[in-house]
This record gives sequence, structure tokens and C-alpha cells, in this order.
Amino acid sequence: MSNLRLGDIIDDYCIKCRRLTNHAIVSIVDDEAAKVRCRSCYHDHNYQREQIPPSKKDLKKMELFNAVLATVDPNAAVVDGEAEAVAEPAVKKAAGRAAKKE
Repeated sequence: MSNLRLGDIIDDYCIKCRRLTNHAIVSIVDDEAAKVRCRSCYHDHNYQREQIPPSKKDLKKMELFNAVLATVDPNAAVVDGEAEAVAEPAVKKAAGRAAKKE
């Protein structure tokens, strides 16, 4: 990583403006920006590394989804917000339903 100095301008997501804007570096820890100041609204915040944090609504949806998934299939594992479940019971049920229709 290049040498950063206090006052250098970098891009980051501003949590107050809710958009990607220019920021000035306010503090540096271990050769990385720790705190930055938005050059549009002058709000100081932690360096977000240009990543938009998930909304509270999305976090609540994921939490509810995981709770329902845990009650349906205790062997399910959640990876990056998407469920990967052991599909054998579901396949057997689907095969049984297809056999009953015939």
C-alpha cells in the first residue's frame, strides 16, 4: 500500500451523506486510514474501506430467514447470506409426492 499521510484525499462511503464521496484522512493506525472526514458534509467517521454497510432492514431479513431455516432444517448452513441445506430430505419428499400423483 502506498504511504498515506494526514490530510490525503481518498474515496470512502459517508454514513451521513449515504454516498461515496471524497474524504480527508484524519488519523492513521498501522499505515492504514482509521478515521476520515467527509469533504461534502465535514462529518468524521471510521474508514469504511469504500464498502456500503448493509441496511438494518437487510440484517433483520437475514436474521429472520436464518431463524426459519434453523427450524425447518437443523443441518442447514448459511454462507454469504444464502442457504445451503442438505437436500436429501427435500428430494425424497418431492419424489414421494410425484409418485403419489401418478
